[in-house]
Amino acid sequence: MARRISISEEELVALLKDKDQRGFNILYNNYSSALYGVLNKVIQSNDDANDLLQDTFLKIWKNIDNYDSSKGSIFTWMMNIARNLAIDKVRSADFRDSNYNVSIEDKVLHQIDDEYQTAQDVDGIGLQKIVDKLKPEYKQLIDLIYYKGYTQAEVSEEYGIPLGTVKTRIKSAVNTLRGLLQALVLLLMNFF
Repeated sequence: MARRISISEEELVALLKDKDQRGFNILYNNYSSALYGVLNKVIQSNDDANDLLQDTFLKIWKNIDNYDSSKGSIFTWMMNIARNLAIDKVRSADFRDSNYNVSIEDKVLHQIDDEYQTAQDVDGIGLQKIVDKLKPEYKQLIDLIYYKGYTQAEVSEEYGIPLGTVKTRIKSAVNTLRGLLQALVLLLMNFF
């Protein structure tokens, strides 16, 4: 794994908007493992996650001019692109059909891989540990919506939770996560 390259977000975005290949290399080097983790968590297939990782970086490269720093960090913007591509893939008919045709041997091997944790660690930035600190009802919603691709309406319908309650809990969960992440960043800044 290549060493993370230190660069400010503003410098990185400027390089990307100038279509500078160095910017893309830094972007890929610094963020590919985190994006892969999100994709693989939603898709649960290494091959499909790798394909979607390429699609994600292509979309980032082509649409960098649409990035607005006033709406959030570049990382958040990229994570949303990756997550949305993964959700679209999971919802596609081809993907659903291919999952019906997976042989029993493949399913058993995947379960064995999961049980013995021989698969690659997909949570490179440790986000799951932070999500695990949430209240159980918040954690469940984050898992369903962000990692499994449910919509808020689908969660409401499937779990019998009023849609307003789902929205309020998601907002509270995101605010709690934001606070936890800010505390972690402050801790790391003081450490270094």
